[in-house]
Amino acid sequence: MNRPAPIGRRWMTLFTLAWLVIWMAQLTPLQLLLPLQLDSQTSDDGDRWIHSVVVSGLILGIGALVGVIAGPLAGAASDRTDGSRFPSWLGGRRRVWALGGSWGMAIFLALTGLAHQPWLVALCWVGVSVAVAVASAAFTAMIPDQLAPDQRGAASASIGSSQALGIVLGVGTVVVLGLDVLPGYLVLAGLVAVVGTWASFGLPDRRVPRSELAVDITDRPKWASLRDRDFCWMLGGRLVANIGNALGTSLFLFFLLYGLHQDKDAAEDNLLLLIVVYTIFVVGSSIVFGMISDRRGHRRMLTVVAAMVQACSGLVIVLHTTYTMTMIGAALMGVGYGAFMTVGLAFATDLLPHEEDHGRDLGIVNVTAALGQLIGPMLGAGLVAAVGGFWLVFVMACVLSVVGGVMTLGAREKRADAPATGTTTPLIV
Repeated sequence: MNRPAPIGRRWMTLFTLAWLVIWMAQLTPLQLLLPLQLDSQTSDDGDRWIHSVVVSGLILGIGALVGVIAGPLAGAASDRTDGSRFPSWLGGRRRVWALGGSWGMAIFLALTGLAHQPWLVALCWVGVSVAVAVASAAFTAMIPDQLAPDQRGAASASIGSSQALGIVLGVGTVVVLGLDVLPGYLVLAGLVAVVGTWASFGLPDRRVPRSELAVDITDRPKWASLRDRDFCWMLGGRLVANIGNALGTSLFLFFLLYGLHQDKDAAEDNLLLLIVVYTIFVVGSSIVFGMISDRRGHRRMLTVVAAMVQACSGLVIVLHTTYTMTMIGAALMGVGYGAFMTVGLAFATDLLPHEEDHGRDLGIVNVTAALGQLIGPMLGAGLVAAVGGFWLVFVMACVLSVVGGVMTLGAREKRADAPATGTTTPLIV
């Protein structure tokens, strides 16, 4: 197997743009459009706001469950895709799945905006969640396919930073332009279709000989990676810490409306400010810690430290529940989460057990993060309903972040004691 060569600037730009629109498609509805849409359909002008929170959480949770299934299956299918059966412009294993996921997101986002009943919103959001899982599995598999280990931290940083930028650009576009719910969904659909298609065709996707595909493998059980001790501890820590992050961030709009009792216009404006602060620290943390992990290693310990920083954000908000302290909590959350997602993903690529199953196994890694982000609102809705407020949400965000960090300690860090061998492929630009 040839050793991947250093990537060029064009590759990283297209990869980052692809992830930017994926995050916009997933997180802008989660943070703003879905809560507004469901609040108008179920809250009776604010008299049943807890009911709106619960409905929103259930819909996001349903999408999460479907995404859990779709992500690994799409990754496994891309591992086994024989590109020789396609026209040359469809590439090898990953491009066809990246294209399908991008266009699936666009179609179902538009349909979600048109949905006028909660059950229709749920059905369409399931479609969005499946498409996000498919595209994420395809694009993430390009990291081990095409990058050497000492560049995976930089690629992981682009995913983490584009996540935060995606929220800002998505929510900012809707708020600054004063878009209603349907136009907001349509703008997202157009962006993901155009940019997703561009990135899918712009990123290389070589055809793989059938002998290298994950087909006809009989010397190990199916889903053998889930029997790998270190891989499973990493997955568990990633899932739990992402639930902690989602608890601390996904209900911000409802928290501003009904926890801090702000009016709708002020809450939307302040939500954008919170997201901007969060984004600045996520991006900065992603870049800094991604570079440190590439140069110094110690990815497991950096991931654990990041989870502990994230945990501090929930405590700050609980101890003094004001908008100013919420801003400080958002900054701490950004530092911790940016580092956790960047270094944690690089750590995950180091732990991949079987080269033939990279797409499937990274699909599982993606699902743990996405599942955490979608379970969080559902769990948060239950906690709000249980106590009639938001304090327990932030306490649990702290607890789960700590637990996720401790679980990550169970995964042993692999060391490359011998220099890499093999020929070097031409520079990927």
